[in-house]
Amino acid sequence: MTDNVINLAEKFSKFAEHWSPRVISEMNDYQFKVAKFQGEFVWHDHQETDEVFLVIHGSMGIEMRDRTVHLSEGEMFVVPKGTEHKPFAENECHVLLIEPRGVVNTGETGGELQADNDVWI
Repeated sequence: MTDNVINLAEKFSKFAEHWSPRVISEMNDYQFKVAKFQGEFVWHDHQETDEVFLVIHGSMGIEMRDRTVHLSEGEMFVVPKGTEHKPFAENECHVLLIEPRGVVNTGETGGELQADNDVWI
């Protein structure tokens, strides 16, 4: 943990990959991650934790089995633990994720979009 100010725009400029969260800070056992979304992700859930999506730039949606939530820049949504969901973004969207350390981006689903964990920028 450092006492340096974190500039989100600078962090987003350091990578281009979609669906590949990067850790930028920690608070207790929670990680703050930046990610770029474009296209569709996979259906998945997180049985042990809620997941926070805060849109920094652009817009995105989160499909759930019973509804779809649309988020614009500056909006936030908490997906409750155990809720199956599938994020998507028509155009590139920059997102801040807040979740406990060790959470796998695809949950138990796995697959080609599963990102390495604990990748810091």
